[in-house]
This record gives sequence, structure tokens and C-alpha cells, in this order.
Amino acid sequence: MIRAIRALIAIMVIATVAACGGDGNRSSVSTSGSKFRSYSGPPVTQVVIKKGDRKLYLISGKTPIKTYKIGLGNEPVGTKRYEGDGKTPEGLYFIDRFNPNSRYHLSVGISYPSPQDVAQATAIGKRPGGDIFIHGLGPEGRVLSKEKQDWTAGCIAIDDGEIEEVYAMLKPGVPIFIYP
Repeated sequence: MIRAIRALIAIMVIATVAACGGDGNRSSVSTSGSKFRSYSGPPVTQVVIKKGDRKLYLISGKTPIKTYKIGLGNEPVGTKRYEGDGKTPEGLYFIDRFNPNSRYHLSVGISYPSPQDVAQATAIGKRPGGDIFIHGLGPEGRVLSKEKQDWTAGCIAIDDGEIEEVYAMLKPGVPIFIYP
């Protein structure tokens, strides 16, 4: 049993390292010179964000297919409790919308707030907020990200070229797990 677990971990590490590589995984994401790309690789079945590691993983089945370095809310430790707290939420959410006209290049919406998030914020007399996205930098973010890694109001930021890939690879309804 332990040998099988170690073998599985070794395969996942190799897959993760391969996913982090330069051009090896970009062949299935094509561009026509615009910010809108097409994707023909394996379907992304979940998104995993590890806030402490500042990493976003796109996963197909049990295989990580892409990894990105991320920026978070300007108060990165802890989960979002209410509108304006500067925190990125933690928990299970879903991809629920796409914004091709984002001021941050492109953006992919996350289904925050959940009913539990609304109840927690209401219990302390606050609004939960909303509009949590995975987004690019855009002109504003390019300036802010040079000053501070975690600069958003609670969103997850990646480079503009990377959000083009993510935007093409995700579909509505994909679960997103956000861990501390």
C-alpha cells in the first residue's frame, strides 16, 4: 500500500514539474494574435489554488496540466469574511462567468459568495461582497504588481498571457478549490 502511494506521488510530482515547464504544455493552446485563444487539450475538471504557495493549478482528472504563480488580495492571510476586507475567499466555489472586457485584460468569475459566506457576513452586520475573479493584470495591475505581490481587492491575479490561456481552458461549472 505504501509503495503504491509513493508511486502515485512520484507520478504526480513528475506531472506537476512537466506542467510547470515552458512551452511543453502550450501546444494545445493556440493564439491568433488576439487575447482570445483556443484550447484543444484535455478538459480542465478542477482548479486548485493554494494561497500559501501562491499557486493556481489546472487539473484534468487527477493530473495537473498547468501551474501558475498568483497574486492575491492585499490581505492574503485568512478567508474573506466581508466586502472590503481585502482577503481572497477560501473553500469550494465554481467557475460561473467570463468577462472579455475586464479592466484586468480578461477575467473568469468565481461563484463567491456562497450561502454560508452570506450568513457569516450578515451575522457580523456586514455585506459579503462579490465580484471575485481570476484575472490578468491589465494596465493598473502591471503597476500595482511591481509594488506588491498581493494587490487585488480579493481576486486572484496572473499575467495577461496566462489569463488568456486560463480563459480558453475553463468552462462554466468547473469547481475551484481555494486552500489557505
